[in-house]
Amino acid sequence: MTNTENMGIQTVLHPVADLEKAKPVYTALLGIEPQADSPYYVGYTHAGQQIGLVPDRGGHTDSTPVAYWHVADIAAKIAEVTAAGATVKDAARDVGGGRLVATVVDVDGNVLGLLQDQ
Repeated sequence: MTNTENMGIQTVLHPVADLEKAKPVYTALLGIEPQADSPYYVGYTHAGQQIGLVPDRGGHTDSTPVAYWHVADIAAKIAEVTAAGATVKDAARDVGGGRLVATVVDVDGNVLGLLQDQ
């Protein structure tokens, strides 16, 4: 088994029903204002972590937070984890600025995020 570089969990995305209502809660929790604030993403950087709020989009996203493992090569890591028994939930896609994200599901149904920055 190969083992591509893994930089650990650095990003956690929280699906929320209403970004405007959720923002004050996370701002109070983290004690800082968001560094990114748009209709499709509100993001905070705190203690070396990226904490993001994403709109639920009518029930099309997961209802629980997803932790994203930062990896050097997302395609290779997807190949490794699927060979080990995971299944692809959302294929790798560019979400802007060359950042690639994907999700896989482990053998117990847990959603795992993968993220590659250029």
